[in-house]
Amino acid sequence: MHATRPLTIDDVPVLTDLVVRNREFLAPWDPLRTDDYYTRDAQLALVRDTLDDQAAGRLHARVILDAAGDMVGRITLNGIVRGALQSGAMGYWVSEHANGRGLASAAVRETLRVAFDDLRLHRVQAETLTHNAGSQRVLERNGFTRFGLAPQYLRIAGRWQDFVMYQVLNPAAD
Repeated sequence: MHATRPLTIDDVPVLTDLVVRNREFLAPWDPLRTDDYYTRDAQLALVRDTLDDQAAGRLHARVILDAAGDMVGRITLNGIVRGALQSGAMGYWVSEHANGRGLASAAVRETLRVAFDDLRLHRVQAETLTHNAGSQRVLERNGFTRFGLAPQYLRIAGRWQDFVMYQVLNPAAD
């Protein structure tokens, strides 16, 4: 059983439902969003843009699945840079009803395999809000190490917030 699979355009209806149902749950971890973000049209446009960026090699997007194979979240390798860096930044979320069941840990583990084996990245970075202990545990379980603190890194929940910076290196790197 896979913890993830590639994002497709056919995921838009379920994805829209998930972001609507998890609006309040995800609000403390997300940028402020307009009501339009929670519509099917907005999600369709976001998925189309994501798939275009994926085709151009700038990111790799997947959906997170539960044991029954139902979509419960998303995980993305953003900002993929080639050349001397060979790096990307991982971001993910899991629905409130599926939280605490190890699904994020499994999705991170599987996406790292894709990052290192398929995409041949050297490094994956991830950031968490300083108070997001759950996400920090997920990253540490998957071999990420903390390498710094970024003050006022992102505007989340309407204010600039500090983030803990993590990274993991490809164990097969030459």
